[in-house]
Amino acid sequence: MKRTAALAALSAISLSVALSGFGTAPAMAEGKTYKIYLSNNFVGNDWRQQMLRIADAVVKKPPLAGRVDLKVENVETTTQAQINSLNNIIRTRPDAILIDAGSPTALNPTIEKACAAGILVISFDQVVTADCAYKVESDWNMLPAVQAEWIAEKIGGKGKVFVDRGLAGAPISEQLQNGFEKVLKNYPGIEIVGYFNGNYALGPEQEGVASLLAAHPQVDAILTQGYGSGAIKALQDAGRPLVPVAGGGYNSASLVCAQTEGAQCILETNPAYLSAEALKLAVDILDGKEVKDKHIFVYGPFQSTDPQPSKLYPNVKMQKIEIGKTAFPDLAPGLSLPISPDWVEITPQEAAGS
Repeated sequence: MKRTAALAALSAISLSVALSGFGTAPAMAEGKTYKIYLSNNFVGNDWRQQMLRIADAVVKKPPLAGRVDLKVENVETTTQAQINSLNNIIRTRPDAILIDAGSPTALNPTIEKACAAGILVISFDQVVTADCAYKVESDWNMLPAVQAEWIAEKIGGKGKVFVDRGLAGAPISEQLQNGFEKVLKNYPGIEIVGYFNGNYALGPEQEGVASLLAAHPQVDAILTQGYGSGAIKALQDAGRPLVPVAGGGYNSASLVCAQTEGAQCILETNPAYLSAEALKLAVDILDGKEVKDKHIFVYGPFQSTDPQPSKLYPNVKMQKIEIGKTAFPDLAPGLSLPISPDWVEITPQEAAGS
């Protein structure tokens, strides 16, 4: 998962947050309160911390207020630690377990045991392959395709571009790179003249682009898997004209795109409110509502200085990058955008923990 490192991983810490007391009287009249665990294998970056804050906030607000007794289990960043934690959770017989998984396959036997015990299991963000588990995630095939299409159209279907390979050995990095390249191949006039490894960190992104700029007198666009703002800084430092840049939906990137004259950006989004979507799905299923698909994609809107429709994915939304609406100077640079799903309001301050 590509997120900025902010804290060291916490070891086997249990955060139990009993939230059923908020709005209990009206909610109890509407339906049962469900005991739901959230199992999270890693808290060492801004995205995971925001994801947990949103889960905490959303169960205090309608329509989930009073419907969820939420308990969060943060564990070491090892698969075995998460398995041990899940086994302990299963013994308590909750109504549902939500899992941001450390492995797509290693947890499967434990998850199947939970399902066999009649516990609803929903994996989200980093999903598992167990058939009995529901899956809630961003569409990692759509995200790079829409960005590459936007870039290609922005430069008129011709020019020289740099492409970020992400983090060496990370499956998601290869998926994103392939997604960029698959779309760019549809534009014969576009040539990839250089690759770099941005490692999902500002420093390596800026250094990688700077190195390529020194070797290539012309670049017409840059596709990063990280921020995009590091690429913009490299262009500025090299005294080169700004070119269209693809990056990630972080507050820091939005601010740079909004505040830099001449910047042209498209930022993909992997919403930290995936935890909220998983919670709502759990309550809906437990309430007996029909859910036709066990694999659900969440489509957060792209952030762009110049929103334009996608021909490849006509239903995707784009929001214009604007200070105070999609870029927040007073909030943490690592804040992940967008902040709130459309069925509940999470404020920027709640998401940032400020």
